[in-house]
Amino acid sequence: MTDILMPALSPTMEEGVLAKWHVKVGDVVKAGDVIAEIETDKATMEVEAVDEGTITEILVAEGAEGVKVNAVIARLAEEGGAAAPAPKSAEPATAETPKADAPPVKAPPAAAPAQKSGERVFASPLARRLARDAGLDIATLKGSGPHGRIVKSDVEAAGKGGARTAAAPATATAASGLETRKVQSLADMGIPDGSYDLIPLDGMKKAVARRMVGAVQNVPHFPLFIDVEIDALLAARATINSLLEKSGVKVSVNDFVIKAAAMALKAVPEANASYSPEGIALHHNADVAMAVAIDGGLITPIIFKAETKSLSQIAVESKDLAKRAREKKLKPEEFQGGTFSVSNLGMFGIKAFSSIINEPQGAIMSVGAGEQRAVVKNGQLTVATVMTVTVTCDHRVVDGATGARFLQAFKPLIEDPVTMLA
Repeated sequence: MTDILMPALSPTMEEGVLAKWHVKVGDVVKAGDVIAEIETDKATMEVEAVDEGTITEILVAEGAEGVKVNAVIARLAEEGGAAAPAPKSAEPATAETPKADAPPVKAPPAAAPAQKSGERVFASPLARRLARDAGLDIATLKGSGPHGRIVKSDVEAAGKGGARTAAAPATATAASGLETRKVQSLADMGIPDGSYDLIPLDGMKKAVARRMVGAVQNVPHFPLFIDVEIDALLAARATINSLLEKSGVKVSVNDFVIKAAAMALKAVPEANASYSPEGIALHHNADVAMAVAIDGGLITPIIFKAETKSLSQIAVESKDLAKRAREKKLKPEEFQGGTFSVSNLGMFGIKAFSSIINEPQGAIMSVGAGEQRAVVKNGQLTVATVMTVTVTCDHRVVDGATGARFLQAFKPLIEDPVTMLA
């Protein structure tokens, strides 16, 4: 018997909604068949079977909310084999808080031995990514999932020297400011009951809160501001869009920004970097994530290898990604990763702002509104359309001089957009 567990479909996912079952008890499935749809803190995604066999039990009803990652949601009897009891470590009672009459906590049962050299390593995609980020050889880890599968908690335990209970204090420390306020009621803080409507935090809000608190507390960051004139860009955009009108493609100012940022990152590769405990990662391509506001939060789908794409390609891709982001239909690989981010609030009339870094990226660009301002040229006062751009930098990766050189490369591309088309 194989337990089918609630998968971790994004790095920030702790629980999700089992939106829909595509199978019922008695159905025969094979590896790769879509068996369910899961709503995560970022998107709605299909879950595929990893083994073949017959569905014998469905333990979580369709539409159930708050289903914890690694909770058993169904069971599968393998074809041609006798049903065997599931490993104790996969039972929901073991993964959750012990029952009131349970004996004192003992060490967890021995997990499956680490894989030998050359053998296939059975691990969830999230566990592989966490192990890679932590510099751990996943082949040396012991798995506590079904049939010795390595899961997120195994990697976290290995990263803390095997002490699983250390995870709780570490999490509380990382988000101490958030957690301290969360345990207080608003009444204790001077706001009387009945004077407000309380909207519960959904998975996305919780995930964003954790990531933002962690980024502010853990990343030594600073902003750099620059003004760029965009009259030539607006004229070029009008010409390009008139040429693309028959194809239905429309290039936005943000598409120009993404292209210019990607080209500037290639010109100053030290700015296209991420910090890790093992060293500074200099990325080969400019994978530019763009911030998209959706119901309940924010998501950053990625234009991969943006430096290699034309403005029309970026326009088509960004429009498609934004549409599917709002429909929560992005795949994990479309919003996980990225080497740099762009956040644009110009359409709301925001003149200038400074974004919080999207870890592990080394910098994020904040784009304000283009507005007519008085400028001095050759000693004469004149009017130009000016846009304020802010880059927030992780000082461990992008110091002041590097950030300044990046903006020096970015500014002429925006002010003379023909150079992007050469």
